[in-house]
Parts: sequence; C-alpha cells; structure tokens
Amino acid sequence: MSFIEQEDVFELIEGLTTEIFGKCLGVKVGPIQRLKYADAMLRFGSDKPDLRYGLEITDIGDLASQTEFPLFKDALAAGGKVRGLNVKGAAEKFSRKALDELAEQVKQLKGKVLAWVKVEPDKLGSSIAKFLTPAVQQGLRDKFAAAPGDLLLLVAADTENSVCQALGGLRTLLASKLGLVDPTKKEFKIAWILDFPSFIWDDEEKRWAANHHPFTAPRDEDLDKLESDPGSVTAKAYDLVINGYEVGGGSIRIHNPEVQSRLFSVLGMSEEQARARFGFLLDALKFGAPPHGGVALGLDRWAMMLAGTTNIRDVIAFPKNQRARDLMTGAPAPVDAKQLKELGL
Repeated sequence: MSFIEQEDVFELIEGLTTEIFGKCLGVKVGPIQRLKYADAMLRFGSDKPDLRYGLEITDIGDLASQTEFPLFKDALAAGGKVRGLNVKGAAEKFSRKALDELAEQVKQLKGKVLAWVKVEPDKLGSSIAKFLTPAVQQGLRDKFAAAPGDLLLLVAADTENSVCQALGGLRTLLASKLGLVDPTKKEFKIAWILDFPSFIWDDEEKRWAANHHPFTAPRDEDLDKLESDPGSVTAKAYDLVINGYEVGGGSIRIHNPEVQSRLFSVLGMSEEQARARFGFLLDALKFGAPPHGGVALGLDRWAMMLAGTTNIRDVIAFPKNQRARDLMTGAPAPVDAKQLKELGL
C-alpha cells in the first residue's frame, strides 16, 4: 500500500467534512492540519489535541539537568522527562493557593511534580527559585520566549507517557480556567493524527501488542525494523480530531501475506498458532487481496459538535443512566432459560 491510498481516504473525508460544516452550520472549515502522532504528543501531550488555543509544550530536560532540584534530578535519573508550557500573561491570574491546587491535579494526572515560575522584568519568582542559576533562568526565558507577566509551569514525570498525560491534562485544565475557548463561537480546528506506533509494550505479558489491531499495515519504510526494533515501527493508521475530540479513525490494512505473518510473529505467535487462529486470512491473502483501508466516523460526536453542546448525552436518542440501563426500552432485561439455550449460553 503506497501513501496515495491513504491520501484517497483523507481527500474523501476532508471533502465530506467541509460539506457537513458548510451545509449544517454555514461555517467554512480548514485547512485540515496533519500532525504526526509523535509531534502531537510532544507539543500537546495528547493524540487528540484541541488546537483552538496555544499552550504548546516545550522540553527543558537539558536545563533541568543543570539544576539541583531533587524531583527534577530523580525524574531524569529514572529515564523520565521534564517539560513545561508558557501561560502567556497569566502570572498574576494565579494565587499561590491556585498554583498549589494545580500541582495536586498534576499529581493525579501522574506527574511527579509541578514547579511554577513567574516571569518578572529583572528576575524569576519561583517555587524552586533557589535551584535556578542565572544561566538556567536565562535558558528558561529563551526556551519559552518568556516575557514579563508570563507564567511558566514545569512538570517532571518518570516516563514519557506520564509527562504527556500530565501536561496534556494540565493544558486542558488551563484552557477551562482561563476561558481560552469561547463556547458561543463557531470555531472548529480539525486535524489528522497519523503515523501512530504499530506496537505497544505489554508489561504484564512481557511482549509486544498491536496498538490498533494486528491487521493494520506498518509503513513501508519501517518494514526493515519490524523484527529488530518493533517500538519504532509506525502504522498506516489515522484519527480525525476536531476541537479535542476524536471523531473518526481508520487504517490501511495489510494485504501482503508475508508481512501479515511477520507481524503475527512480532506479537508472539508461533507459525502454528497463527495458522490455527488466522489461517483463513493468510490463505486468502495469497490470492491477491487488493490494498484496502477505510475510516469509521463517530456520528454521535459529530452531532454533539454540530448541536453546539459538549455533552454527548444531549444528542443520543436513548441515553443510558449511571447504572447503564436504558429507561426507554428497559434494557438490559432478564433472559429466560430457553433463549439462553438457543444461543448456546
């Protein structure tokens, strides 16, 4: 599968998106951005970033390593990360109490610590001021393009996933607290997130697992690394994101039986196990299945945005209550023994 088939999916959905927003809301959307998964996580801490506001994340591991702040040093020693964001002009908008509350919320989001820095004309006021040498202070000003009145929020965490989760969540919290999004404004920032990792490491089973499903095609240029470095292999998978919501996703499927067999092997399946579970697929692919792929859209999320609400229950015809019961139909309902027998249950 070459990139052009993925482009066909993008072209179709982008045209549909433009048509829907134009006809339903009279809104012209675009351009639709394209962000690689790795870039989205680094810049926004999320694979479904809300692009209506800034608050981009900056890595400051090099500067953090020059300080003697214990929690920074511990995180870096554990192979973790120290990153932060610049909340422009917000230094006076957060009291010490409010910053302490943010720090607690960051801990709940798996961050190790939140340190704050208020940028003043001639110095940096900070919860960790005594650990910031003049050289580090200047480095922070330069890294964040900081100006007097800005608030720098620095987060340390022991893993890449944790620092992304903490800063991605913090970014969303700040947008809410500071009113960075006008709910009355029909503004839609749309992006494709692509080049997801093909595999994730399963700590419990000590093996690689498929990030999406085991039939997602790896990118052609990564096939040479399939066995030697599975963690660096990226997939022909993509999500459509609007205003921080994943509204669709899909992938290009494997159509080469050799590649499919290799992928099963990476997932820890022996040849015998792969044949027992998916022999029908491997046999079918030998007859020349065409390159194919697609996308599935979350129509309820589309309806939610078009209706101008942030509560998906507002647009679901028969929403479930907190006990997962459908009050309209009474589901779930008891099943009698005869029905269970017919179903082999």
